Amino acid sequence: MQAELINYLKDFVTEERYNLFLDKIQFRTDYITVVLEDIYQPHNASAVLRTCDCFGIQDVHIIENRNKYKVNPDVALGSFKWLDLIKHNSQDKNTLQTIKDLKKQGYRIVATTPHTNDVLLDDFDLTKGKAALFFGTELQGLSQEMMDNADEFLRIPMYGFTESFNISVSAALVLHNLSERLRKSNINLQLSEDKKNAVLLNWLRNTIKKSENIENQFLRNKKGI
Repeated sequence: MQAELINYLKDFVTEERYNLFLDKIQFRTDYITVVLEDIYQPHNASAVLRTCDCFGIQDVHIIENRNKYKVNPDVALGSFKWLDLIKHNSQDKNTLQTIKDLKKQGYRIVATTPHTNDVLLDDFDLTKGKAALFFGTELQGLSQEMMDNADEFLRIPMYGFTESFNISVSAALVLHNLSERLRKSNINLQLSEDKKNAVLLNWLRNTIKKSENIENQFLRNKKGI
């Protein structure tokens, strides 16, 4: 059904636009995913979305414990339309549930923060399997709950007096390094065919005006109504 709907909707965008989608989908990956824990600064949080899109990271998980995640459209520049944003806000302990969900999907839980057992960015081993990179707030960092349940700890080397980068800079540095190394490796980083179809469908829906009406007409045609 997804493939049929994609074939139907693609006639409502230009051939050039659809070919661009087909090109970009080949560079999208969920081998690396980003998790934002309780981020409340709209400017920096939105910059992370823009960074994820630029480096082809398809999934961004958003944990809302105390703070609601807000997108600043002037900073995100529409990047959220091309990403899968998965919000976690239905539990009393959303962080722990998110970690459990990601582990079930085969992800290593990686805290991006200084730690006694941390690994420097250049030494992070991508071949060990999929990685969920957790980023916390600038003032408080990641929660103790997250730290207690992390599998690995990743650190960006620093040589100045300032204790940390802000979250948008940290995400940019980490994702640039890891995505470049990932694409130069022999690791299969591409989305599954089902995921590609789901993403393509979402891109078409976000591009076509009144796509819901057009989709309903497709369904009526299928039923012979």
